[in-house]
Amino acid sequence: MVYNKNQIIEVTIEDIGVDGEGIGHIDGYTFFIKDAIIGDTVSAKVMKASKNFAYARLEKVISPSPFRVTPKCDIARSCGGCQIQALSYEKQLEYKQNKVRNNLKRIGGFDEKLLDWVTDKIVGMDEPWNYRNKAVYPIGYNKDGKLIAGFYAGRTHSIIAGSDCFIGDPGNKKILDIILAHMEKYHITAYNEETGEGEVRHVLLRKGFTSGEWMVSLILNQRLDKKADAYRTKSNREESLSGASDSSWITQKDFIKEQGELLGKLSEIKGMTSVSVNINNEKTNVILGKETYCIWGKPYIKDSIGVRDMTKPGYPKTGRSLEFHISPQSFYQVNPVQTEKLYSLALEYAGLTGKEAVWDLYCGIGTISLFLAGNAGQIYGVEVIDKAIEDARNNAKRNGISNAKFFVGKAEEVLPQFYNTTSPLVNASANTEKKSGKADMRNPDVIVVDPPRKGCDEECLRTMVAMAPERIVYVSCDSATLARDLKYLCSNGYNLRKVRPVDMFPHTVHVECCVALQKANG
Repeated sequence: MVYNKNQIIEVTIEDIGVDGEGIGHIDGYTFFIKDAIIGDTVSAKVMKASKNFAYARLEKVISPSPFRVTPKCDIARSCGGCQIQALSYEKQLEYKQNKVRNNLKRIGGFDEKLLDWVTDKIVGMDEPWNYRNKAVYPIGYNKDGKLIAGFYAGRTHSIIAGSDCFIGDPGNKKILDIILAHMEKYHITAYNEETGEGEVRHVLLRKGFTSGEWMVSLILNQRLDKKADAYRTKSNREESLSGASDSSWITQKDFIKEQGELLGKLSEIKGMTSVSVNINNEKTNVILGKETYCIWGKPYIKDSIGVRDMTKPGYPKTGRSLEFHISPQSFYQVNPVQTEKLYSLALEYAGLTGKEAVWDLYCGIGTISLFLAGNAGQIYGVEVIDKAIEDARNNAKRNGISNAKFFVGKAEEVLPQFYNTTSPLVNASANTEKKSGKADMRNPDVIVVDPPRKGCDEECLRTMVAMAPERIVYVSCDSATLARDLKYLCSNGYNLRKVRPVDMFPHTVHVECCVALQKANG
C-alpha cells in the first residue's frame, strides 16, 4: 500500500528507533512516530512517506502502553534530551539490553546461543534521576523577547526554556538564574546563530559529585585584545588562582559588563570553585572555542572515582579512589555513579595480575588508564586532544602513579608507530622501557579501547590484531559501531567472552557497553 502525506493511520508500537521514535508496522510497512512508546496503539498523521517507510506525527494515544508513565519533566516531549522518559525505567532497561543484543546479532553476525552465553544483565541505576554532572545550556530569547536558558528541541536549534532539568543537578537552576538576571540588568545580549551577533552563546556547568565543587564557564562571542594575555598567563599557573581576593588582575579585562558583580554572586554559591570564559567567535555548531580564561578561583574542579565489586549485589566500593582534575574542555563521563560500575567492569575484564603491559586507546584525561594502573605493570594511553593528555599526566602525578605514560595523537596513527620498530616515536621511548623493565609495548598483554560513537578506525583495528594482545576490552557508547568492530576482531583471531550493557544515560536511547575479547587459543 502507498501512504500519502497527511493520511491518518492507526498502528501499534513494537520497538524504539535510534532517535527515540516509536516504530510500528502495517502489512510490513514501517512507521516512525515520535513520542510513541513500546506497547502504545496510536493514531498518527503521515508527514513524509517513501516506498518502504514513513515518518508520522503522533495525533492521539488510542490505547496507552502498560509501560507508559507520566514524565517528571513538563517539556519532555519538546526537549531533545530525554527521548524515552514516558517509558517505565524497567522497560527502558529491557529495551537497551535488547538493543545491544540485536545489534550484535544483526550487524555483528553473532549467534544467538553465543549471545545467551556471554551476555550479562544490564547494569541499571537505583535512582535514575539527577545523575548528570555536566550540562550545557544555550542562551537565547523566547517569542516575547525574554532571555532564556534551556535545551534544543529535537533535531533543531530552537531553544526550549527549562533550567530545572530532572536528569541534571538541582543546583544548575540557581546558577543560571543568577547569570540571566545579570544579563538582563546590564543588557548583555544572547548570541544569534543567524546573524552571528550577540555576546553569550552557552553556559557550561560542571559539578564534582564527590567533592561538591562547581564550575561555571561562559561561552562568549568575542574578539580579544592584548589584555587577555594577563588571563592566559594566570590560567596556566594554578597556584596563583586562589580566588576573588586577587581583584587587581581580575578587573584588568572585563569579558562582560560588571563582571565583578557577577563573580561576587556566583562565589556565594556553596562549592563554587571555578569560573571561566571560553571565547568562540566562529559561526559553528561546535560549542567550545580554543581559548579559555579562568576569571575566578581555579581553572579546574576535582572529582574522584572508586572501584566497585561488580560480582556482589549492590556493587559495593572496594579499595581507594582516584582523584581527577577536570577543566572545561576535559572529557569526563557525565554519570559518576555508573562510571564507577563501567570502569570496574573494564578492570574485571582486563584480568590484570600486576605484570601486564596495557594500551588504553582514546584515553581522554586518563580515567580508565589510571583506574587500571594499580593492577598493571605498565599503562600506555593515547588521545588526540593535547589538553586531555596534559590533564592525564597531571592526574597520574596527583595520584602517585608512575607506571602510566601518555601520548598525544590519533590512536590509528600512534598505535601503528609503536608496532613499527623503526618509528621515531618507538625509539624515543625505548630507553624508558628498557630502564623500567616493563613489557614490550609492541606486543601488549591487554588493549583497552573506549572510542567515540563512530567506533575504531580500521587501521587501529588492524594494528590491534597485529599486536596480538591476549585480551581486548572494548568500552562502547554505540552498540552499532561496537558490533561492526567486534565482527572484525572476531574474524581475525579473537573470541567474544563477555558482554554487559551499562545504563549510563537513563531516559535516553543511549547505552554504554563493556565487552571482553580473548585471543583464540589464548
